[in-house]
Amino acid sequence: MPNLKTYDLFISHAWTYDDEYYRLIRFLDRARWFKYRNYSVPQHDPLDANNTSRLAAALDRQIRPVNVVLIISGMYVNYRDWIQYEIKVAQGYAKPIVGIRPWGSQRVPTGVQSAATRVVGWNTDSIVDAVRRNAI
Repeated sequence: MPNLKTYDLFISHAWTYDDEYYRLIRFLDRARWFKYRNYSVPQHDPLDANNTSRLAAALDRQIRPVNVVLIISGMYVNYRDWIQYEIKVAQGYAKPIVGIRPWGSQRVPTGVQSAATRVVGWNTDSIVDAVRRNAI
């Protein structure tokens, strides 16, 4: 195997939508010739943040070192405030944002579309290609 770049990723998601999050993780884990570190905050490994300001600071610390922020845009309407916060943090650090269209959907919420460096479909090759092409 050639020496591969390891991409540091933050995947914006809500625990209510864990199925989509873990499906995306399976896509990334199965991608050929692709290595990554996950800086996301899954339900099984929560941040130590028991109030809004601590959660905001903790999310900032998670996003700061990454190469790309991935946003699963299907949950945007229900979690718009936190996703907008994550977008704002990513933009503050000049991190590229890849929006991922929900499975079977052609539409992406305006907030995600306008912030995204690139919007891709729910497809392993498209997501991995977007990470490779846009990572800093």
